[in-house]
Amino acid sequence: MSNVVLQTNIPGVPAPKRGKVRDIYDLGDKLLIVVTDRISAFDVIMPNGIPDKGVVLNQISAYWFKQVAGIIPNHVISTDVSTLPEPFQKAKDQLVNRSMIVKKAKPLPAECIVRGYLTGSGLKEYQKTGKVCGIELPKGLIESSRIAEPIFTPSTKAEEGHDINISFDEMKKILNDDKLAEKVKDVSLAIYKKGRDVANEKGILIADTKFEFGLLDGQLILIDEVMTPDSSRFWPKDQYKEGQTQPSFDKQFLRDYLETLKDWNKTPPGPVLPDAIVTKTREKYVEAFERVTGKKFGDFNF
Repeated sequence: MSNVVLQTNIPGVPAPKRGKVRDIYDLGDKLLIVVTDRISAFDVIMPNGIPDKGVVLNQISAYWFKQVAGIIPNHVISTDVSTLPEPFQKAKDQLVNRSMIVKKAKPLPAECIVRGYLTGSGLKEYQKTGKVCGIELPKGLIESSRIAEPIFTPSTKAEEGHDINISFDEMKKILNDDKLAEKVKDVSLAIYKKGRDVANEKGILIADTKFEFGLLDGQLILIDEVMTPDSSRFWPKDQYKEGQTQPSFDKQFLRDYLETLKDWNKTPPGPVLPDAIVTKTREKYVEAFERVTGKKFGDFNF
């Protein structure tokens, strides 16, 4: 098993902006996004990471960016770190297979979520109101029910704390551009349907997923990550059963473990994860990569 990269430190380079999982280096006219092995749950970063997690997320995104390039342009320039300036070459062991050189876009201030199945916050909202983000759904749906036609359910993009589900009309106000909002919605649904159909053939149900978009010279492009186990719920198709929570290839496994802890109240600092939980979580991420891409882990030529 490879070493865990919890954060990157590159001598001679200004410190990156660090998110929950990504370290982002400003290269002037472009960005270097490095996906670390940090893992968060309930908006708290755990003190120990998951080996190879960053590689899995980066490579699954690279796979999907190519798959959906016919639907919308994206921010990827290269995944080849050998093209980076000299200081980065001395730190290649921190970067290889987990990095992406990307175009600089202005991110839209909304999360673009598509749901094909009812679970999580969508289910909770439906149980209270019969709706999700203002969209009325048929009566009688239960945990993990399939939604006949996938729905676009945006949310706010919170710098701190939880994102909040909003209606499409509220998203239009946030973007202040109805035409752009309509395009974002249409593209989000198209990407999800493409991903859903590809994954379905490989024995995975993508229950829901989150996209991020940006503007580059006035053009809408797909940014961030695409249909990874961090941004989506991946369920094994052969074990799907409506009316119960599903086993998954994402970090729901970790969340389920954390829910059993009586002495942690979901605030920082997070608890140290036992070796068995770390190993099992890694296995789930690697299996997600192999199922989605059809390649053995380590074969990253798409």
